[in-house]
Amino acid sequence: MTAASEALRRVGDVVWEIPASARPDMRVPARIFADEELLEAIRADRSLEQLENVACLPGIVDAALAMPDIHQGYGFPVGGVAATEPPDGVVSPEALVHEISRAVPAGAGKESLELDAAALEDVLRRGPRALVERFGIGTEDDLEHTESSGRLDGADPAAVSDRAHERGHAQLGTVGSGNHFLELQRVDEIFDAGTSAAFGLREGQSTVLIHSGSRGLGHQVCTDYVRRMDGVLARYGISLPDRQLACAPLTSPEGREYLAAMAAAANFAWANRHAMAHAVREAVARVVGRDAANGTRQVYDVAHNVAKLEPHGGRELCVHRKGATRAFPAGSPDIPADFRAVGQPVFIPGSMGTASYVLAGEPGAMERSFGTTCHGAGRRMSRTGARRRIGGAELRRELETAGIVVRCPSNKGLAEEAPFAYKDVERVVDVVARAGLGRRVARLRPLGVVKG
Repeated sequence: MTAASEALRRVGDVVWEIPASARPDMRVPARIFADEELLEAIRADRSLEQLENVACLPGIVDAALAMPDIHQGYGFPVGGVAATEPPDGVVSPEALVHEISRAVPAGAGKESLELDAAALEDVLRRGPRALVERFGIGTEDDLEHTESSGRLDGADPAAVSDRAHERGHAQLGTVGSGNHFLELQRVDEIFDAGTSAAFGLREGQSTVLIHSGSRGLGHQVCTDYVRRMDGVLARYGISLPDRQLACAPLTSPEGREYLAAMAAAANFAWANRHAMAHAVREAVARVVGRDAANGTRQVYDVAHNVAKLEPHGGRELCVHRKGATRAFPAGSPDIPADFRAVGQPVFIPGSMGTASYVLAGEPGAMERSFGTTCHGAGRRMSRTGARRRIGGAELRRELETAGIVVRCPSNKGLAEEAPFAYKDVERVVDVVARAGLGRRVARLRPLGVVKG
């Protein structure tokens, strides 16, 4: 048992805490949302230790938080949340999945819409609006139903390295590899009729869930600034328990430039998902018909790796959500007008062979997690461990026997994302609901998946 596990204590029905007194360098407690079974899975890797390390960051307020899907990441655990304060229907699933896989390139290094330098800079500054106005890709309604309208203020393409520009110029509209995917689904059950109606969801309806981000551009931005900040830790008197948590004060030149580059990468990520959603609509038109495509609307697009300045408790805080998403409640001015009476849509995908959930943000999220919840079930097994247990070809056969169409160019990549490699999404969602972070709206069952 690790020192982090030994210090863990229960403070609520599904809330656990490591007090700040557990280590002399912890500034705030480390708080975990989980039940007993999920907690055992969480103890199996370094995520609790990493959460303690996050609790050591300068300027962190309240607590370092862990969603029920938390698992070990790079420095900052995936499913972690921290806030810091300045300064210091489908008629043919087979045919539609095939057409979507043709329309949306999947896999490492895949390219799609190629942008010249001016167009890429416009996307970095304005996000998907640049695609709507320059190329007619997507709609104004898509922008309305996107977190922050798909644009963070303060984005500066000049803060993004030439290498990041090179990696991103031809990757818009691509799903990438790893755990990113497009999944064709069916609404299996409605839990909240009023909220599901507000979201435009009904039982038996077909949906597409898109999970991707800023691709190589965002990865390069992160790499660039981790290196840069690692070199100035001593200048700002920052001592870290893990150098993977390299950081700089929000008001420092390095901090301001990173926020400008990160905002540009977030805008790129929203534009990437926007372009994929447009490609999905065109695939629907080719397979099902133009009327069906015109009726295919975006419910919501929410970021899952971002740091944003937000007001919380009368203070402006920089809220870091890594592998976690915003979950604002009813009444929030920061969500689309047609959702304000019910709360922001929240999506928690399970795995290729299980369910995904749509939830709505609840006031408890603002009180307990800076308006945040998890963005998936979370890994419980390493990619290597998954490959040792099953081969991609075998998994493909199992999924297709279960009626789930699979399009993935890599058997290795497919095996790494086997359903058993992830935590039980039902338990994860149960913890989110019991903790008051979100309420169940609908359950979605997979019909087909496109992965890299």
